[in-house]
Amino acid sequence: MITGELKSKVDRIWDAMWSGGISNPLSIIEQLTYLLFIKRLDELHTLKEAKAARTGKPIEDPVFRADQDPLRWSRFKETEPEQMFKTISDEVFPFIKTLGKKDNTNGESGSTYTHHMKNALFMMPTPRLLANVVDQLDSIDMASSDTKGDLYEYMLGKIASAGQNGQFRTPRHIIQLMVEMTAPTPKDMICDPACGTAGFLIAASDYLIKHHSDTIYKDAKARRRFNQDTFHGYDFDNTMLRIGSMNMLLHGVENPDICYKDSLAQTDDDDAEKYSLILANPPFAGSLDYEATAKDLQKIIKTKKTELLFLALFLRLLQIGGRAAIIVPDGVLFGSSNAHKTLRKILVEDQKLDGIVSMPSGVFKPYAGVSTAILFFTKTESGGTDNVWFYDMQSDGYSLDDKRASQPVKSDLADILARWQKRDAESGRARTNQSFLVPKTEIAENDYDLSINRYKEVVYETVEHDAPQEILARLKRLEEEIAQERAELEGMLR
Repeated sequence: MITGELKSKVDRIWDAMWSGGISNPLSIIEQLTYLLFIKRLDELHTLKEAKAARTGKPIEDPVFRADQDPLRWSRFKETEPEQMFKTISDEVFPFIKTLGKKDNTNGESGSTYTHHMKNALFMMPTPRLLANVVDQLDSIDMASSDTKGDLYEYMLGKIASAGQNGQFRTPRHIIQLMVEMTAPTPKDMICDPACGTAGFLIAASDYLIKHHSDTIYKDAKARRRFNQDTFHGYDFDNTMLRIGSMNMLLHGVENPDICYKDSLAQTDDDDAEKYSLILANPPFAGSLDYEATAKDLQKIIKTKKTELLFLALFLRLLQIGGRAAIIVPDGVLFGSSNAHKTLRKILVEDQKLDGIVSMPSGVFKPYAGVSTAILFFTKTESGGTDNVWFYDMQSDGYSLDDKRASQPVKSDLADILARWQKRDAESGRARTNQSFLVPKTEIAENDYDLSINRYKEVVYETVEHDAPQEILARLKRLEEEIAQERAELEGMLR
């Protein structure tokens, strides 16, 4: 999570931009993202230079050509404010808008990044403000993906509307857990239909690079699949799409399919049964009008609730055998409406419900105190649920208050992953443990209630108290002692 020092730096930069004339929080985030992106490009080029110096070979795939050296962060940051402003607005910004551009036979850009950057605007109003922000950003080391994640989490949390419309940023350690539990492979087509800044897609790409680099980079065909065909994300916020595209490019994915789409409103037959893995924390904004919802989703489940519509969407998008790890509000697990029960029955009876991780309500603080769970299922259209694995997460390694400080206590995340990987062997575990299996028949008997409290057994410690007469006798003796000591004190005062 974000440190106090980094938080203070971001606050100072934010205040400077606000007082400098950029009052829209999303615009502040967007402009800071451009500058952090430019800074990171220079850092990547510096790493390539160092490698070339060690090997004695030319720089491999340089970010900047020799004639573009003045466009590097480390060069223009030393210039006067007026010159820096001119360099960035007239040269650097047009340069980053063309990154990833590949001409095809139609003369069009083959990069979604270039498409989203087409309408990007450099909005820094004055050279003095730009120089101030550049100077403060220069002290932030962007080499760590954790730092980038911290920055985005904190900046997005500063938006006045954060938490409205059900939009809560997912903590990176929760994203990491979900990715590791689903274990993406090079054959997967991965989708997040509410991708935001592309946190899930980035974590999935990092997992593939770490565990399957020999496969994804083995030849030109494999590299093309990794860069163009593996990652798919939708959002209806163009600012988030630009940030997500820059994020992916910085993480080595050159041309992911990140595009504008209102996932619940648009019917797209090309996407039906297209993906083998869905990772998502979709926004849960309450209710939508039937007229504003894709008709094919209403065929799966007749409802206005966005949390249920997204589940229906995931079922439509997944291939047979495709799997999903999604965050849902607790109400999905025990809601009593016909739509809630019908959808849970579909997951249990028609698909393969694999597991549910119940998370403490503080995971999304300070933005929201909503209770949530991670739902894991596989699309089969022919059933397959025998037992459902439950885990009662007590700690994610951070305090569950608004500060979300790192805790000295042990996190449950490593235990969740280890037990998930061997969940079939947990049939004998007592319901008093944090994890256990529940047979499908029992879930059906409970009207498909999937809340962990329905099945977990709580052991209460027996506490023995003294008899009331004995307690009253002790109180009487204490009162007599107090009266005696008060009388002695009064005698001393006389």
